[in-house]
Amino acid sequence: MLVDVVNLNNEKVGQVELPDLIYNVEMRPHLVHEVVTAQLNSRRAGTASTKTRAEVAFSNRKPYRQKGTGRARAGTRRSPVWRHGGTTFGPKPRDFSFRPPAQVRRGALKVVLTSKLQNQRLVVLDSFELAEAKTKAFASAIKSLGVSKAVVVTPGTNETLERSSRNLPNCKILRVEGLNCYDLMSHTHLVILKDSLAGIEARLMK
Repeated sequence: MLVDVVNLNNEKVGQVELPDLIYNVEMRPHLVHEVVTAQLNSRRAGTASTKTRAEVAFSNRKPYRQKGTGRARAGTRRSPVWRHGGTTFGPKPRDFSFRPPAQVRRGALKVVLTSKLQNQRLVVLDSFELAEAKTKAFASAIKSLGVSKAVVVTPGTNETLERSSRNLPNCKILRVEGLNCYDLMSHTHLVILKDSLAGIEARLMK
C-alpha cells in the first residue's frame, strides 16, 4: 500500500510502501478493548480499603443482655448490621493489572494502525526538525499539517520535540517502543516520522 510522504508544509515529497500485514488487517475491536482495558487497569492504584468486623474500633463486650429487652439478640457492636460496624465483603488493597499475551498486544496495535490509515488519520512525515525547543514553533508545525489532537512517533529520543510539545495537552511524542493502543485511540491523528516506520515493522512483524 503506497502512502504519501509530506513535509512540515504539508507538501508531498514522496511515497512510501506500508506492509498490509500491519496497516491493512481485519478489524478485530475485541483485541483493542482487551489491551486498552489492561492499560487502564495497570494505572489503578488499587488502594481502596474498608474495615471488616475484626478491624473496627469497638469493644468485644456484649452490648446488652441476651433476653428480656425485646430487641434482637446481639453479641458485638462490630456486627455489619450495626451502624459503624464492619463492612462485609468490602474492597481491600489489590493489584488490578493483567498483561495480555504479546500476540494480542501486537494484533490490537495493528488494528488501530489500520483504522487510522483507513480513516485518513495517519500522516507520514519526512522529518520533524525544529531550530529550538519552542512550544509555539511545534504548535505551528502541527497546525500546518492539518492535524490537531495528534500523536507523533519518533524513531528514538528527540529532546527538542519532547520539550516543545509537553505544554500542549492535545499532542504527545512517543518513541517507537512506546507506541500503544490507548494513546492512539485517545488522539485523533497519528503522525509517523518516516524513519520510525522500520522500527514499527520490526516490532510488529514478529
